[in-house]
Amino acid sequence: MTKLGMAINKTRCIGCQTCAFACKMQNGVPQGMRWNRVLTEGCDVEDGALGEFPNLTRTYLPLACQHCENPACQRVCPTGATYKDDKGRVQVDYDKCIGCRMCMAACPYNARVFNWSEPVRDPDFNYGDAAVPVRSKGVVEKCTLCKERTDRGEEPMCVVCCPTRARIFGDLDDPDSEISRIVRERSAYVLLEEQGTKPQVYYFD
Repeated sequence: MTKLGMAINKTRCIGCQTCAFACKMQNGVPQGMRWNRVLTEGCDVEDGALGEFPNLTRTYLPLACQHCENPACQRVCPTGATYKDDKGRVQVDYDKCIGCRMCMAACPYNARVFNWSEPVRDPDFNYGDAAVPVRSKGVVEKCTLCKERTDRGEEPMCVVCCPTRARIFGDLDDPDSEISRIVRERSAYVLLEEQGTKPQVYYFD
């Protein structure tokens, strides 16, 4: 059994948004949408800060689908469009998605986006990995852990492009993997543990 996941070192994250734009280019994410975001903790704007000048602090929280072991989005999907694949990733079958957005309401991480209109891309063509499905108006989309890349044995593009190497990707079911070692040894934690979704994305300092 394989359970792919990610561990993110928050002390290494510099809020550069490289992961967000690498994801956008890899997966052909339309304008005005992001699968992968970097939030500034405690602020309602990107690159905000807490405190009063000159005593300011700023910490970043990279956030995307948490690929939960017990996903709330899957439980509420009426058509089976949201599912767990054989590598532990939460995926969306775009052909089954009816755009009801129940999954968006159920997700405690606000990790999905919806195509309200025909997707707009600049330049005006489907950039990114040719193997990534093109999504149309009226469907939900989100991080897939770069399914097409990871099926080929490659790492997600956000991991590859992170300039500070803040992201570790691997098999959580392999006790000898780097990600398993980090979860064990670095007091890694998940977001909103009380929700019972059992995320497969971990954070550590």
